[in-house]
Amino acid sequence: MVVTVIAIRLDKRLVDEAARALGAKSRTEAVHIALREVVALRRFKKLMKKHAGKLKFAGYDR
Repeated sequence: MVVTVIAIRLDKRLVDEAARALGAKSRTEAVHIALREVVALRRFKKLMKKHAGKLKFAGYDR
């Protein structure tokens, strides 16, 4: 992983609340977790849109 130091302005209360909610040990870790989750959610939504109504799940009876 490439790490770059970047200075950004963040709402400390919001970052601290996010860190608690995510179980992060630091503000930096909270931001990294949040960014990963945003990217994963975006990819998941794109995948679901692409395959909408076409996927079957084992164990799911209708």
